[in-house]
Amino acid sequence: MIVVPREKHVYSFGPDMKEVARVKPREIIVFETLDALGGQIKSEDDTIERIDFSRVNPATGPVYVEGAKRGMTLKVKILDIEVADRGVIVTAPGAGVLGDKVKKPRTKICEIKNGFVHFNEIRIPVRPMVGVIGVASEEEVPTGTPGRHGGNMDTNLITTGSTVYFPVFKDGAYLALGDLHAVMADGEVCVSACEVSGRVIVKVDVVDWRIEWPVVETNDSYYILVSHENLEEAVKEAVEQGVKFIMERRGLSWDEAYMLASLIMDVQISQLVDPKKTVRVRIPKEFVEKF
Repeated sequence: MIVVPREKHVYSFGPDMKEVARVKPREIIVFETLDALGGQIKSEDDTIERIDFSRVNPATGPVYVEGAKRGMTLKVKILDIEVADRGVIVTAPGAGVLGDKVKKPRTKICEIKNGFVHFNEIRIPVRPMVGVIGVASEEEVPTGTPGRHGGNMDTNLITTGSTVYFPVFKDGAYLALGDLHAVMADGEVCVSACEVSGRVIVKVDVVDWRIEWPVVETNDSYYILVSHENLEEAVKEAVEQGVKFIMERRGLSWDEAYMLASLIMDVQISQLVDPKKTVRVRIPKEFVEKF
């Protein structure tokens, strides 16, 4: 087991990433992480316009995975996520889906205890997730932006028990992650979830599976994650990828796969607030496995 401390982090995914650790396939890695705001928010008096944005969205790593060659796929099993006992939520004018209605920046500190996030008198069950997770990309991409390499996909399915697959663009893959959330609903509409520091334990492997976008596997489904500046274009690309997935798994013609997709494949939104929007298509395993 290798532990990567939170002090070892990056602010972009790119072709020139330098490893901070090296592992073999099927090894376990512990990533210690800062929160998405770089630990700069200490109280509710600290609002987002006062922080240093060059320190936002740190991703711990990257880790070189031996045997991960360009064109292959990195498999990352999320074994466990541990979060701190306080989380931060922020809003700011112009940020989020309704940013035009926000008059001034605000910060809320939420206590996290006994399995709940405490928002005033409201108790919300903790559902820890990883907001930023990705591999080296072909061009320099800030950690706050999602893409084919992963990055800031803010998808609440990336949680304990799920497996995330990434196309490898550089030998070694160069895995890094951060931006943990104690809880986040689909969309992350106000621009922030319950931002929190913590630890993520993963097991990595390399598979010979050709994918174009990140894929999340849960107990019962596959999800293909696509990010684009335009939400409609993201949906179109995600549906196209889903149809291709069904066609290949079922041995169907494109037209039949397209029709079947309309019966079994759900189109869902992960986040609406990053530089690129992230959508996903859900394909139940029962229709594409063991037929």
